[in-house]
Amino acid sequence: MNRQAQAAVLFLLGGAMLHAGTTGLYLRYVKAGLQPMLLASGAVLIVASAATVWYGRRATRRTEQHDAPDADHDDGHGHGHREPRISWLLVLPLFALILVAPPALGSYTAVRSGTAIQPPLAYPPLPSADPAPLSLVDYAGRAAYGHGRTLGARRFRITGFVTIDGAGRPYLVRMALNCCAADAQPVKVGLTGKLPPVLQPDAWLQVTGTYSEERTKDPVNGGIIPFMDVAEARPVAVPKDPYDESWNQ
Repeated sequence: MNRQAQAAVLFLLGGAMLHAGTTGLYLRYVKAGLQPMLLASGAVLIVASAATVWYGRRATRRTEQHDAPDADHDDGHGHGHREPRISWLLVLPLFALILVAPPALGSYTAVRSGTAIQPPLAYPPLPSADPAPLSLVDYAGRAAYGHGRTLGARRFRITGFVTIDGAGRPYLVRMALNCCAADAQPVKVGLTGKLPPVLQPDAWLQVTGTYSEERTKDPVNGGIIPFMDVAEARPVAVPKDPYDESWNQ
């Protein structure tokens, strides 16, 4: 792979990162807070590609002026060295980034991973609206570790996707992450009450209900899974950011 090809790969990779960072595609890979770093990295790669082109042209001019073979491509005996063809495999991850947009992690991962619920660092005041909108992670933490003391008898609205375990029990889930999709883990809330007659895994629901004292242990890791008594459930579109970052804030 010569310098021109290297520059082209750097430019395309940098452009792909800028495209992902400005269109929201990056949310399939990393948390929203990393957008500035992603954009900066893309810009650096584009600058590096321009520098590679400039350096290559400068080296070519210098070689022509001195009528000497390029040290990178000649062994001193007039025999040029060809770059190994396997180096072109470096282009494959680039094509994967450009052509394949992976779906967000869903029920397949959630049902095979233990709930990652963590004790809340604090219990901020609840929203005054009725029903009060909460993130699924916030509700789960309050219900599991606060035993519903901060929830009381109020109505809440949470959003997540459906997961059904091997026993047919439905959960509402949100994948929580620290950095990127590679470390995403599910936070699960069990559902009781007025549920739709048919629940499809990976379907996104907005659920309105009240705190339920019922709880169970996740069969995967023994973590606490709190429940919500559902009064209303309606399907919603997949949110722009399918992951929940509130668990480590």
